[in-house]
Amino acid sequence: MAESQGALSGVRVLDLTDERGIYGAKLLADLGADVVRVEPPGGDALRARGPHIDGHEGEDSSLYYAFFGSNRRSFVADLERDDGQQQVRELAAKCDVLLLCDGRHGSDLVADMPHRKEQVVIHCSSFGTGGPWEGYAAPDLVAGALAGQVATTGDERTTPLKTFGELNFMVSGAYVGIAALAGLYDQRESGSGQSVEVSVHECIASCIEQVFMFYWYETTLMRDEGKVLPRRGPTHWSDAFTVMNGVDGSIMVTPTPDFDTQLAWLIEENAHGDLIDPKYEDPENLRERIFVTMATLAQWVADKEVEPLFYEAQKRHIPYGWVQPIERVGDNPQLLARDWFVEHQVGAQTVRSSGAPYQFSETPWRLGDHAVTGQDTDAILAEIGWSINDE
Repeated sequence: MAESQGALSGVRVLDLTDERGIYGAKLLADLGADVVRVEPPGGDALRARGPHIDGHEGEDSSLYYAFFGSNRRSFVADLERDDGQQQVRELAAKCDVLLLCDGRHGSDLVADMPHRKEQVVIHCSSFGTGGPWEGYAAPDLVAGALAGQVATTGDERTTPLKTFGELNFMVSGAYVGIAALAGLYDQRESGSGQSVEVSVHECIASCIEQVFMFYWYETTLMRDEGKVLPRRGPTHWSDAFTVMNGVDGSIMVTPTPDFDTQLAWLIEENAHGDLIDPKYEDPENLRERIFVTMATLAQWVADKEVEPLFYEAQKRHIPYGWVQPIERVGDNPQLLARDWFVEHQVGAQTVRSSGAPYQFSETPWRLGDHAVTGQDTDAILAEIGWSINDE
């Protein structure tokens, strides 16, 4: 097996995921698990997904696959042949964790085979097993639409909006990784494995829990808008956070957690309006205070440059958030100071890529290169007891 000093060193994982779960496989692989990705002859379809480096389109040019397929070993199996099916079954039997996505190459085959009682088996699908939508198809945007996430975006004057990339599948992928780790932990405590269903639909719905709170508890929360708050664009449901425009960009502004600290700053700059009126100290007038404060801040921020405003607010312990353009994030001094960006190979080129979502003190994370299609097939066949002549 591949050597690693990561936190999951020694854990063997079979990766039969598609877009819905591949991020979970990546999380386990980057933590040092020995993750084998089974591909059809000709390679995984995700290898063709863009963007491609320098506009070239080939097996080794996909920046998408270089990131999501990192640290995997590649095993090619022809499932049209009996021996290909048997090889995948035998490989699956030797793994500690099986990551499955319904319909993906080899996944249904492994799902139907008997599993050792110690194995952790993660089944990721769009809607889970059972229910009237079982078996429905849901690409990322459709998944977000059907789970309510899209309905919360934009404002009353726009249509709902699509988030950039495939954030819905990033969420379900993260849940796949969490489920696998939880299953491994329980397996080590009890000696028994787990079979876990991860429904993309349920993953996304779980991320809009505060929307349900307003819907289910209208009487308790006493909002004038009723059960469902209108789409709010850049404004938080509390009305105390919103993105405002300065003279050269945008910034998330809030007077919380201490209205008085924000008021003192406005007074310093003679921009406080009538916010010193004692009526705003009355708890019954809190919502009016929020609305007046935010209107005052919007007028004040409109004449400010956002970068110095951000740093001054943070110095005063007021958590403004400078809306960072991508080029700023790509050269962010905080990320650079923590050596967050990493370099790895895509084809013949070395590229800079996103780093880890966590840092371990003793068991390092690493972003390894992605394998060429089938490059580990012979070694893996030997590990499961097949000789090349057996094919």
